[in-house]
Amino acid sequence: MWTWFYRLASPPHVYGITGRLAPWLLLVAASLIGYGIVVGLAFAPPDYQQGDAFRIIYVHAPNAWLSLFCYTTMAVAGAIGLIWRIKMGHAVAAATAPIGASFTLVALVTGSLW
Repeated sequence: MWTWFYRLASPPHVYGITGRLAPWLLLVAASLIGYGIVVGLAFAPPDYQQGDAFRIIYVHAPNAWLSLFCYTTMAVAGAIGLIWRIKMGHAVAAATAPIGASFTLVALVTGSLW
């Protein structure tokens, strides 16, 4: 019954699944991020006090939340790798680090612009 769950700890099995899903998930993620940027920066109404400069908050806040989510994912994956000695935990933590750093960089830049 739980064999599918235990196979998720096997790197060859996970790399096979993610190799097939990665292009499709990348396409969905890129289109959603592009849609959010266009709608947030171009079509959102200006604020009554700050004007058009307020629109940057529609990019800043999601990036800040996603960076926090990436670092939480790193902590959970690292704990799984250390406690249960599952190699995929370390792989997920290592793969999530640059993503979290890039979201943090965008959040810092947009926050300083705002």
